[in-house]
Amino acid sequence: MNGIADLTRLLSSMAPTLSPGRFVFAAVSDAEIVDSLDPLCVFREKEATTVVCAQEQAAQAGLETEGIYRQITLQVHSSLQAIGFLAAVASALAAAGIPCNAVSAFYHDHLFVPEEMAAQAMEVLTSLTRTDPDTCRHDHAT
Repeated sequence: MNGIADLTRLLSSMAPTLSPGRFVFAAVSDAEIVDSLDPLCVFREKEATTVVCAQEQAAQAGLETEGIYRQITLQVHSSLQAIGFLAAVASALAAAGIPCNAVSAFYHDHLFVPEEMAAQAMEVLTSLTRTDPDTCRHDHAT
């Protein structure tokens, strides 16, 4: 099953969806802690293992975190070979002053934005579905 690689199709059909829950990023050096969590994402770096998990789980485990994030899933099945998709998405969010941490999985791309900016991020992403990818300008027609 191949994902979509065409930027125009990706942007027009990305269907951003705000997931329930509050998430945090934490650096963990103890593998037992990672195993005790139900992390959404795990990435091993030489300094530590990064986990993305529910805020409540991190608090119960006593993990140090920075900020609380909401997850936005781009519902389009994007190809891992797609060129410019995340760049267009991140650029639109950056232009609105919204930080974004992206995680690409096999079927979808997932964005983690600060909790207090989630509604604004959804507006930006929804408007991006009407963007001309060649100019990165928004179509403001209603």
